[in-house]
Amino acid sequence: MSAAPRVTSGDRLTATLVFSLLAHGVLALGIGFSIDDPAPVLPTLDVILVQTHSSEAPDKADFLAQTSQSGGGESDTAERPSEMQPAPAPNPAPGIAPVPMEAGAPRPQMQTREAMVASPAPSALQVDNSQTVATPATPLPTSRELIERSLEMARLAASVERREQQYAKRPKRKFVSANTREYEYAAYLRAWQARVERIGNLNYPDEARRRGLIGQLVLTVAVRRDGSVEDITIVQPSGIPVLDEAAIRTVKLAEPFGPLPSTGDGTDILHITRTWHYLPGNVMQSR
Repeated sequence: MSAAPRVTSGDRLTATLVFSLLAHGVLALGIGFSIDDPAPVLPTLDVILVQTHSSEAPDKADFLAQTSQSGGGESDTAERPSEMQPAPAPNPAPGIAPVPMEAGAPRPQMQTREAMVASPAPSALQVDNSQTVATPATPLPTSRELIERSLEMARLAASVERREQQYAKRPKRKFVSANTREYEYAAYLRAWQARVERIGNLNYPDEARRRGLIGQLVLTVAVRRDGSVEDITIVQPSGIPVLDEAAIRTVKLAEPFGPLPSTGDGTDILHITRTWHYLPGNVMQSR
């Protein structure tokens, strides 16, 4: 066993001097020790930030939030909402980015010298003229030809102007048929039909009576304002020339018809289209 440390008189004298100096310092400088009171606790307001809201506010709220929310969460008991991970606190100093930032533009690269081979320009002797097509020279018109062209253009312009004047002076035409029902021409058409049928039956073709021919044809008669006939056109022949000629002869025998009625449309020529029937028993009708 090792011997216990031995306290000498010198050690006791040193300890006595140290405590004596401390006691005199406290008395001389007034150094004392005291316990500070704890800082007062300030009132705080705990508000929870939520991301959804309800249209109706709950009757009894468990927590305070910036908007009303009812029935949020997955727990049966009221628990304070919290994030899975705390938000990162901002650094007091900007610091240094862990990854160095690279410039947006590509780094400059050394240009490499490439050999350029220039082909000599083709000379006039090397041009291939085998596929060149010669353009025929167009002779210029002589003074006489220019005068003739000018006269021809003047004649054409005069002809066009003359046609336009004739068209402007053309008579106004009106087309009626058996299906047309107009009050202004109804009486005129009945009188016209009665006259045609009377003349046609009095002059019934003898050949058609002997042979017992029957048929029908469509005829258009153009009547001028004074009642004279301008034109007779067979729109649909009967296929029997005797009946077609008889219908045309009947119109010519019935001419002139009565003057056209005075209407507000200013009609100069009335076109009447009717169907002529040659029936058994030597009867002619216009419908």
